[in-house]
Amino acid sequence: MTAPAASGIDLYADAVLADPFPTYRALRDMGSAVRLEQVDACFIGRFRDVRAALNDWNSFSSASGIGLNPVINDAWQEALICQDPPVHTERRRVITEVLSPVALKPLAETIGRRAEGLADRIAEMGHFDAVTDFAHDLPIGVVMDLIGWPEDVRPRLLQLAEGSWNAAGPENARMREGLTQLGEMMALIAEIYDHDRVLPGGFAAQMIGHAHAGHISRETAIGMLAGYIVAAFETTISAMASGIWLFAQNPAQWQKLKDNPQLAMQAANEIVRVESPLQNFARFCARDVAMSDGVIIPGGSRVIVSYASANRDERQFADPDDFIIDRKEKQNLGFGHGPHGCAGQGLARMELTAVFTALAARIDRFELTGEPQRAINNVSRGFRSLPAQAVPG
Repeated sequence: MTAPAASGIDLYADAVLADPFPTYRALRDMGSAVRLEQVDACFIGRFRDVRAALNDWNSFSSASGIGLNPVINDAWQEALICQDPPVHTERRRVITEVLSPVALKPLAETIGRRAEGLADRIAEMGHFDAVTDFAHDLPIGVVMDLIGWPEDVRPRLLQLAEGSWNAAGPENARMREGLTQLGEMMALIAEIYDHDRVLPGGFAAQMIGHAHAGHISRETAIGMLAGYIVAAFETTISAMASGIWLFAQNPAQWQKLKDNPQLAMQAANEIVRVESPLQNFARFCARDVAMSDGVIIPGGSRVIVSYASANRDERQFADPDDFIIDRKEKQNLGFGHGPHGCAGQGLARMELTAVFTALAARIDRFELTGEPQRAINNVSRGFRSLPAQAVPG
């Protein structure tokens, strides 16, 4: 048996989280699995191995939690991302009722209109912040309505969602602050649930209806709603802001989209590949597993499955660090894969495609006008602020 190589790299240091890709490459070069001594978990970062792990829920289980500390794993035990089949399969069916392509089809016109209006405002503003002025618009306006959250809690839910990802990291200051925010978010959702404050007709109302009918418990409904809040808002916001950042740095790719707006969906996928909004999730290795290079991850280990590292794997992608909206390798793991593939990826793609199609018809180029501020987070990758200019054309 070949044990994983060991490394003293701190994957959760500020400097690494700000620019993790050189570290990911170093870990990939060490092997298909590397034991990180700082967190006592095996890092899986090669595309082939990450995809295999995401498909093999029997070996790489989510049911013991997707975080690197027992507190978050206990708090999130009712969240969909912390379930394995058959429980996961049954509960996911509730979500797909509102997020399937058929269910989302009536939203296409609404999203298209909102994207057109947003693109008009960005063209008129000229100078804008790609996070607050741009990326917040569709996820908050469309998704909040889709779920049915009351208007007065929406800003707070968005703020708490980011912190909740921090809670999934190892023991550090960000993790402790994230746990506090997660507790506040769970209490807020419970208050909304108990007082039936959701708007009628939305996903939240359907979820609560399932609980009242006895199909799922109150705790399960609250946990699933919490999981969807965290996954649905911040990730799409991160991808939209990252799109502006990538296009500003790659004007030839923006011109390519302007010349052929049909590339918008491919561009959305490439944004998610290059700047994966969710970088890593943990899993529990339930039994000895052989990786692609013969390394054996021993049963009982915690593993870190890295979507972001896999998406930059030179074994899978030509010029993996380059942003190429019409690249030949179309498959990536930015939306996950297998049973836990992102349930909301259809909606996210719809939003990203609509907004960059609308912008391509109005904007000649994007320029960065100030120093971007990264939101340093244990799990997610995005911007706190991104000053930019949209030059009409």
